Parts: sequence; structure tokens; C-alpha cells
Amino acid sequence: MKDTIKVLLIDDHPLFRKGVGQIISDDPSFEIVGEAASGMEGLELAVQLKPNLILLDLNMKGMNGLETLRRIKATELDTHVVMLTVSDAEDDLLEALRVGADGYLLKDMEPEDLRKNLLKAAMGVTVLQDSLTEVLKNALMEPQTKVNADDVNLTSRESEILECLAEGMNNKTIARRLDIRDTTVKVHIKNILRKLNLTSRLEAVVWKHQQSNKP
Repeated sequence: MKDTIKVLLIDDHPLFRKGVGQIISDDPSFEIVGEAASGMEGLELAVQLKPNLILLDLNMKGMNGLETLRRIKATELDTHVVMLTVSDAEDDLLEALRVGADGYLLKDMEPEDLRKNLLKAAMGVTVLQDSLTEVLKNALMEPQTKVNADDVNLTSRESEILECLAEGMNNKTIARRLDIRDTTVKVHIKNILRKLNLTSRLEAVVWKHQQSNKP
């Protein structure tokens, strides 16, 4: 039997934690290992429990979801963090992904869709609410950041990593696929962004898709 995916819930609404915990637990692939009512408590539990997956609310009293996410990502934890929120605002979506979220889902999604997306997230795929993909695409299509593929001289390794980014992989998953270190992946991504004149991996993903869709 495969190991279960250990999940930590961080949300300041107890009824929601119970509800989403029940939805997730209906799939034997998941195990709820802890619940936290605040960002600080969630950070402490994350370090203690070392979950495979963290579901994190965006708007919480005290330390909000974005700050909690920053602090979790600053640790050495090998965990995927998915924002689960009511906010479909463009700024919230972009900031969460730039800070390092491994997914952004809305609380009103169907239970089955939630479980499917969390399974993907646990495997290292960045998940995004379907209704938000167009928001992300439009937000990142800034003319000043566009560079023609003919003007870019990416190495073969950089091209491989860009393909992995376009598939929604995070750094750890890319490292495993290419059998290189996480730190090496970070260096390559930095070089890719410099060559493309971009500021975030999300913009690089959009750029890649735009090049792929050109006639």
C-alpha cells in the first residue's frame, strides 16, 4: 500500500477546517495530520509534523496567508503549499504564486475537483483554479516583457528546465526529473529569466506557452 499524503490545514475558521478535512479524508490517499487556527500556529505545526501538503487560507487574522507562506518556504521543509481561499483577485493570485505557492484554489470548488487537484499538487504539479487561468494569462502578458524566441540563446539544460516550468513543476520536482540539485535548478531559472528579460517564473511559463502557440 502506498504511503498516504499527510495534510496540514491552516485556516482561522474551525467549521471550514472540519468541512474540508472531511472532504479530503473521504479519499484514502490523504491523512489529515494537523489543524491550525493561525499562521504562527501553522508554521510551528508544519515544522513539527513535516506534512507532504499544506492547505493555507489567504486572509487570516494576525499573520496572514502570504506571510505564513513566505516563512514556510524559508524553512527546509519538503512540502507543497496550496492556497485555498475565497479571493479570486488578480493581485492575491499573482503574489501568492510569486511568493512560492504550489497552487491556488477557491473554496467554492467541487469536493471531487479539490481532491483531484490536491493529488496533483502532492506530486509536484502547480495547480490553479480553472476560472483563474485567464486572469493569470492576461495579468502576465505585458508587452515590455516579451522577447522573441529567435533572440534568446538558451542552453539545452535551460530549455529543459523551461519545459518543466511550463508543465507546472516546482524546483524539487524538476531536480528529481533531471537528476540535479535544487540549487542548480534555481541558478538555471535565474539565468532563464535574465535572458528573457522577465522577473518571475510565471512570466516565463506564459512566454513559453506564447512561443509554442505561434503559427
